[in-house]
Amino acid sequence: MDDRTKKIVSIVLIGVAAICLSLVVFLGVRQWLDDRYCQEALDELRNAAESKKEDSASVIPTAPAPVAAVPPAAATELPSPTATPDITPTPIPTPVPVANPYQDSFLANSDMAAWIQVPGTPIDYPVMWTPRDEEYYLYRDFNGRDNSNGCLILDTDSCLDPLTTNLIIHGHNMKSGAMFGSLKNYENPDYYEDHKNVILYTDGLERNYEVIAVFYSQVYKVSDQVFKFYKFFQADTEEEFDDFYQNIKALSLYDTNVTAEFGDHFLTLSTCAYHVEQGRFVVVAKEVESGDHYLPVKE
Repeated sequence: MDDRTKKIVSIVLIGVAAICLSLVVFLGVRQWLDDRYCQEALDELRNAAESKKEDSASVIPTAPAPVAAVPPAAATELPSPTATPDITPTPIPTPVPVANPYQDSFLANSDMAAWIQVPGTPIDYPVMWTPRDEEYYLYRDFNGRDNSNGCLILDTDSCLDPLTTNLIIHGHNMKSGAMFGSLKNYENPDYYEDHKNVILYTDGLERNYEVIAVFYSQVYKVSDQVFKFYKFFQADTEEEFDDFYQNIKALSLYDTNVTAEFGDHFLTLSTCAYHVEQGRFVVVAKEVESGDHYLPVKE
């Protein structure tokens, strides 16, 4: 190869390198802009919700009206020895509905099924549900704009009303830590100890969960006769429930000491993992109690 040819080749290689570098910079800037736009839009919704939570917490309950004193019975009005004692059970108080702190978010986009929050972690996002097209928000943000972060997506076979035994939420494993980019931290038992709780704010009530299992899995071939966590939504029998429960406990990276029984409900968080092809990292939580009940979301 003569000097002229070498020079041409060098120029071409430099040009290709410059184009590649420009493309990398362009994609990096675009990703940064996407992240910034998404973050600003979600921060606005988060701030509105936090403000409503603070307002609700500052409301002082009204004291009940005093009960009128009942005059003592006359000495001649002693109850008969054979009288049946009053054993009327004390009524269980009905939860008093409060305003939904995420009302603005529900009104801003009717595709939002809930808002998920894992206290102390970056996971604090709306959860979208589009039965007509499960992947609609795979690469779209809350406002429907193209965005590589996408949104957290409630599996179309999950349902909040009526509530299925298991709700599955899918999310991208973003390097920036967005969406479910921090979920893999649960492989560390110490991280689990500090972040056991998951809160799901639906339009009707607040649902509280506690992590019960953490494991690696994958999306298998249809013909593979193995446990597929992503296929479990409803347990109509105890056998169906136990099959899921025993498998997730057996796969768990560590024992959380949280147990479950037929009739309990689960929340499953799933993101991509790279230990195998089509790998998944999964965190399963069990519903432990309901929080506030909410008034209907209205304009």
